[in-house]
Amino acid sequence: MKLKVLVLITSIISFCVSPALAQMGDSNSAANTPRLNTTDRFVPVIGRAGMVTSREKMASQVGADILKKGGNAVDAAVAVGFALAVTYPQAGNIGGGGFMVIHLADENKSIAIDYREMAPSAAHRDMYLNEDGSVDNDRSKYTAKASGVPGTVAGMIHALENYGTMSLKEVMQPAYDLANDGFPMYNYLQSSLNNRRERLMENEAAAKVFYKADGSSYNYGEILKQKDLAWSLKQIMDGGKDAFYKGEIARRIVADQAAHDGLITMEDMANYVALERPAIVGDYKGYKVVTMPPPSSGGVHLIQIMNMLENDDLKSKGHNTAATLHLYIEAMRQAYADRSKYLGDPDFADVPVEELTSKEYAKLIRAQIPADKARRSTDIAPALNLLVESPDTTHFSVMDRDGNAVSNTYTLNFSYGNHMMAAGTGIMMNNEMDDFSAKPGTPNGYGLIGGEANSVQPRKRPLSSMTPTIVLKDDKPFFVTGSPGGSTIITTVLQSVFNVLEFDMNAMHALAAPRIHHQWLPDAVMIEEGVSKDTKDILANMGHIIAPMQFTLGSLSTIMYRDGIFYGAADIRSMDAAAIGID
Repeated sequence: MKLKVLVLITSIISFCVSPALAQMGDSNSAANTPRLNTTDRFVPVIGRAGMVTSREKMASQVGADILKKGGNAVDAAVAVGFALAVTYPQAGNIGGGGFMVIHLADENKSIAIDYREMAPSAAHRDMYLNEDGSVDNDRSKYTAKASGVPGTVAGMIHALENYGTMSLKEVMQPAYDLANDGFPMYNYLQSSLNNRRERLMENEAAAKVFYKADGSSYNYGEILKQKDLAWSLKQIMDGGKDAFYKGEIARRIVADQAAHDGLITMEDMANYVALERPAIVGDYKGYKVVTMPPPSSGGVHLIQIMNMLENDDLKSKGHNTAATLHLYIEAMRQAYADRSKYLGDPDFADVPVEELTSKEYAKLIRAQIPADKARRSTDIAPALNLLVESPDTTHFSVMDRDGNAVSNTYTLNFSYGNHMMAAGTGIMMNNEMDDFSAKPGTPNGYGLIGGEANSVQPRKRPLSSMTPTIVLKDDKPFFVTGSPGGSTIITTVLQSVFNVLEFDMNAMHALAAPRIHHQWLPDAVMIEEGVSKDTKDILANMGHIIAPMQFTLGSLSTIMYRDGIFYGAADIRSMDAAAIGID
């Protein structure tokens, strides 16, 4: 009798499901029919002609509108990049830098664009040390000396001129309009400005823009205008890269640096260049994982960890079980140990990318992981002997109808960078110099240890954890992913990729699932809410040290493409993030 009732209930539920939703669950459905299971609790946004997903919904809409006008993924990505400088000023920027990974469908070609900030020519190895040899952390975080030469404008324009189809004016016009005409204050920005109020109010230019004349905050829904930033954007729209690096914008940035004892000169600005570097491409069970090379450490260690675990049957061990998480933790531990010694700007240091990402090295270090107990980080050293960043970094992903894809991560480092706006420009300046090793062996602002390869040198680019990634299936973009999160970026992106490739999750489920993080030192694992107490107890009994959670791990923006349908997702951990599909 109970069985008959259960069958009846199941039949009723199946009958009540709409025909369209029922068709989504049919794995044998025709092309151009969304492929979702009716049992999925996390459902992505669907588009049939493209997808944009970012940390802020107005910027996502800007990208979507560019796609609707016929622009390609690069056009839309550049438009989003400039729009986020207006609507998401804590991380979106033209005063910082980042990395972009592009896949071009027609040429079956992947490109990595490095537009990371560069140290000024007057920078030197010991510039953040006190007389007693200790590190002055405030100097590398909250002063004008914390800023490297910005790379975002050069990177965006390089991408557009070489791989876009629209004019600079066309893709920048929405950002200009948002800055000049203003936009309604939204929840996350209001909270962010309130949290950073004390430091931002210390800078006259920033205080004038982000707070009212009487010093009070903008309330939800009130219009925030940024006239100085609109002026800067108009200069770039009309004059291109030179307007930023050689024109009046550069002169105002340099004057502000001089007024605050900074180091950036007109020569530093004029000498900045965005670089194309060979993308790192890893092979994982028939997929190609295309990601960023140094000075990002993200791509190297993403591939390193995936190589280490490729021969483990993670699916049979189970998603987020103690057995699976133990392997994640131990692989992360080794990767971050290697990061501390070997990673830096490849133009200044010999970075052993080929060795670190080799299958042979992966087998060697995988063999050192015990099956049933944790190792101690004090016993793990950078092992190669063979043949920090801010949570307020931001990421966006774009795909177009032709199969082009862009994965872009950029940042000011800390939220609002060094909290200093270059007077007369509306541009928040970065504090990326903190990503260098101020003193090799000493942790940076995010607890990451760095070595000589990442020491401060003139015109050098600091090491980063940013990991923009595109996964190819049959040489076509299948999954586009990336995240902010400082030192947690690599592990956040890693788990999103494993969630899709190993555990068959959709784009939303892959980012909604609980995440963990271990970075060698400090020797502790952070575990988000949602992993069971039993699992955490087993890990603790194995010797893993569980750290208290102080923040969520990352904020993924992902796109999956299957059978002619785009599936987009913006992280549920983040207010006001949005994925927008194009039909």
